[in-house]
Amino acid sequence: MTASTWDLLDHAHDALRTAVDGVPADAWSRPTPCDRWNAGQVLRHAAGDQLAYAARLTGGPGPAEDPFEPSAAPAGVPAELLEPALDAAAAAFAAVAPGTAEVAVPLPPFTVTAETAVGAAALDAAVHAWDIAVATGRPSPLTPALAAGLRPAAEALVEPLRGFAYAPAVEPAPDAAADPVGSLLAFLGRRPDWTPPEV
Repeated sequence: MTASTWDLLDHAHDALRTAVDGVPADAWSRPTPCDRWNAGQVLRHAAGDQLAYAARLTGGPGPAEDPFEPSAAPAGVPAELLEPALDAAAAAFAAVAPGTAEVAVPLPPFTVTAETAVGAAALDAAVHAWDIAVATGRPSPLTPALAAGLRPAAEALVEPLRGFAYAPAVEPAPDAAADPVGSLLAFLGRRPDWTPPEV
């Protein structure tokens, strides 16, 4: 990864905004690919994760609730929950110089290179954007280009976190060159063909 990883973070944040924008109020209770979490919980988790990255970098306030035990539904306008978190993360990472060898992150190993740290935050935002979109019947904002760009961060981070932050990889995984989105999702333990259960 190169300094363009910072552009990936912008694209991933935009993907999350796109996924959230216009979701009907009654859709936030729908199930998602994140086992046991509904769409509202995934939104809260995604926002909390971005705040957690910002807090580790700046020493500022982190999420108000545990991102791994998010409450069930967004209160008020979802964008009002999301935007401060995205702004905080973007501002925090803007102050990180490319090539920095040790950057603090909120998950083990707790320090990684600057490019991996930025990629980790982008990966989190983009994949949760996919979770929300497919759960609420909307087009996925996780594009092949974004997925391919995020793959190096996934490969640098995921294996030590299997069973905690990531599920076992789904096999057989789609070919990464032919289907970068499906391959990335499978690597992260999500079924690329997931659809909401019949209601």
